[in-house]
Amino acid sequence: MPKKRKRRFVVAWTNMASGSGEGRLPRPEMKDAPALFKSGVWDHFGFPVTYDDTGNKNVDRTVTICKHCKTRIAYASGNTSNMTGHLRRHHPSVSVEGRRGEPAKKPFTISAAFKQPLAEDTAKAKSISKAIGIFIAKDMQPYSVVEGEGFRNMIKVLEPRYVMPSRRYFGTNVILNLYEETSVDIVKELSEACQIALTTDGWTSRSTESYLTVTAHYITPQWELRSCVLQTRPIYESHTSKILSEKLREVVEEWKLERDNGTIPVTTDNANNIVNAVGLTEGLGPQISCFAHTVNLAAKSAISTAQISRLLAKVRKVVTFFHRSTTAAFILKTKQDMLTLPDHKLIHDVPTRWNSTYDMLERYVEQQAALYSAVTDKNMKKKTKDISLLTDSETKLTEGLIDVLKPLKNVTTLMSTETSPSVSMIMPLQRMVLKAMAPSADDSSTIKDAKAAITKDLQSRYSDHSIQDYLHRATALDPRFKSLPYLDEACVQKIWDDLTLEIVNLEEQVSYFDFMMYII
Repeated sequence: MPKKRKRRFVVAWTNMASGSGEGRLPRPEMKDAPALFKSGVWDHFGFPVTYDDTGNKNVDRTVTICKHCKTRIAYASGNTSNMTGHLRRHHPSVSVEGRRGEPAKKPFTISAAFKQPLAEDTAKAKSISKAIGIFIAKDMQPYSVVEGEGFRNMIKVLEPRYVMPSRRYFGTNVILNLYEETSVDIVKELSEACQIALTTDGWTSRSTESYLTVTAHYITPQWELRSCVLQTRPIYESHTSKILSEKLREVVEEWKLERDNGTIPVTTDNANNIVNAVGLTEGLGPQISCFAHTVNLAAKSAISTAQISRLLAKVRKVVTFFHRSTTAAFILKTKQDMLTLPDHKLIHDVPTRWNSTYDMLERYVEQQAALYSAVTDKNMKKKTKDISLLTDSETKLTEGLIDVLKPLKNVTTLMSTETSPSVSMIMPLQRMVLKAMAPSADDSSTIKDAKAAITKDLQSRYSDHSIQDYLHRATALDPRFKSLPYLDEACVQKIWDDLTLEIVNLEEQVSYFDFMMYII
């Protein structure tokens, strides 16, 4: 019975202290435990204070009061078990670990661990940052991609704890580290390569900044053909042969490309400055002109004649009209459907790409019937007064020009899509194009002039005897062209004799090297 009454007293005191019930008693005054009491439990309990009739203050140290719910707990000197048990039962979120006065530690949970942000220097965070850097580099993305809302949302879903660094961090840390790591690997691969060749590309950005890109092509000891862009560097100086030679020399030194047993062939465009730059650079050579660029120059010479230039201007005007007028474009599509022609849009050429001119002419001829029908449509008559379609003679000239340019178009496509070394194809393709440019009795004077311009331009290329010999040997080693059908028998025999002698010399060098290694 007494125990039961005590329980009612505790409950009643708790209710009154917390404000329940109509009659409220004053909050009990309490005194914190002495500083000597070090247990963390004393952060949550104090001793009750009472006053006698004379006003003297008395502290009862046989009972403690919970600071959270004002419940009184019996206290035996030095024993805090009752207080600890009370906190665990009634206030489980309160931590009693540690010493008195220390900040309370939150209980460790698995869910809480997954909410903690990843520190920047953790292995997981570094791995994610590196993966994002590879994405930026491989897919040629701007650094600002990491600021995109969609990109950040994707990363948050994949790893909520990852804190996205700034774009500057990726530019000055992640990408630079990737570059250093990759550079070391590339230098090692190049040092082990059996053979190396370089290609250069000088180009100008939209902001008119000039760059030089150098790419290495090499064969691994496992006979795998690989290619990698070594560098793209701005050129602020005048593009003289001397300056370009210095840039090429920097490439050779930075990537440790020097070879004791020969020089490195370099493929460039036909500009005199880069052609001469290769000749000025020690360790590089021979210089081989890019055949696709060579064909490009030949095609441009063909379409630059006066009559063809006027023809192209007329076609461009028609194409521009249908590109700018939505009504005209709609009517043209209607006529295409009516005439069962392919639903193709007209193509406008680009001055720097001659093959786009070929595509423009080919598309015009394909859609000629639809164009005539569209221009004569009653809804178009007023709008087409400033343009005129090609006449019959002009159409015939266009078709003839397409036939002339088609071999060049095929060669350009072939050279651009070839994944294996294409140097062996240069001489056979050059001879094939020259053969196709032979004048025909049915050719108009304009077509003859176009063919003559192409022939003159192509015949002047690869005319150096040493370059021809180099290219013929490359062709002979290609199983597709090893018979060299475009050369006479005496030339073929000389090329094979030279190759045989070179192979014998190489074998003797290898045997001598193996012998010396055996002695050592």
